Amino acid sequence: MNVLLAGATGTLGSVLVRQLLDAGHSVLGITRSEAGARRVAQAGGVPVVADVMDRESLLTALDGVRAHAVVHQATAINGLPLFHRALYATDALRDRGTAHLVEAAGVVGARRFVTQSFFLGYGYRDHGDDLVTEDRPFAEPGQGAFDPHMRSMRANEEQVFAAPGIDGISLRYGMFYGPEPSTRKLMDMTRKRLLPVPDPAGTVSLIHIEDAASAAVSALERGTPGRPYNIADDRPVRFDVYVRALARAAGAPVPWAVPGGLLRAMPYMHALMVGTRIRISSERAKRELGWTPRYPSYREGLATC
Repeated sequence: MNVLLAGATGTLGSVLVRQLLDAGHSVLGITRSEAGARRVAQAGGVPVVADVMDRESLLTALDGVRAHAVVHQATAINGLPLFHRALYATDALRDRGTAHLVEAAGVVGARRFVTQSFFLGYGYRDHGDDLVTEDRPFAEPGQGAFDPHMRSMRANEEQVFAAPGIDGISLRYGMFYGPEPSTRKLMDMTRKRLLPVPDPAGTVSLIHIEDAASAAVSALERGTPGRPYNIADDRPVRFDVYVRALARAAGAPVPWAVPGGLLRAMPYMHALMVGTRIRISSERAKRELGWTPRYPSYREGLATC
């Protein structure tokens, strides 16, 4: 397929360009800058210079372009968010950015659309010990400061699934890690003893960046229209355990242990590291997409960082 990829120079997009090309597809990579265009071209893709948030710019840049599919991997997250405001730009990409890309799919003649979603669309709370499957609905309004994030994640999927003439598929990724900027920043924080071990600690589901990209390729080729897929490794992990593992991988000192309540000054970080306990199941993706994570847990995956 000829694939129009939004976020082609981002953390996941840059890995996905390589994997799509290796799988025999061609890539039209959307990037906002000439420097990004050079990176897309060097990777073997065809650059499209446009801003996903600027509808006119995007549609003008795509005039005369044809593609079989659109893959939306654009975010504005850089490292572990500490405050809610750090997610507002990504909220906009999930809402208005998705609307622009759905319209762009019609312009380029695409009939397939794979979008990036997030496992915490199920809600920042304690989900208990049961595995969370795609049958559980995303969180409804009433989450306070989390409402803008919840609305954007629902809007992203709803637009893609409801678009006429589009086979929409959503990938609900776990938290990214691997040889990529955000993990390196976290490891650097452990070296400086700036990333504490919270007590109590929440539980998260992780996904190595290479496995996230391979899931996107599998969804593009074999995903069922109208279906969301959880994409995470096989070993959910408590955040205190993960921080210690990051420190060991970085050759850093043993992290400080702090009462979880001290992180309330950084509301989003507190919600993620302390207040949320969620274990997601990726069995649907394994069964329907034929996808299996190369790195079944952070223990194997951190060795690549």
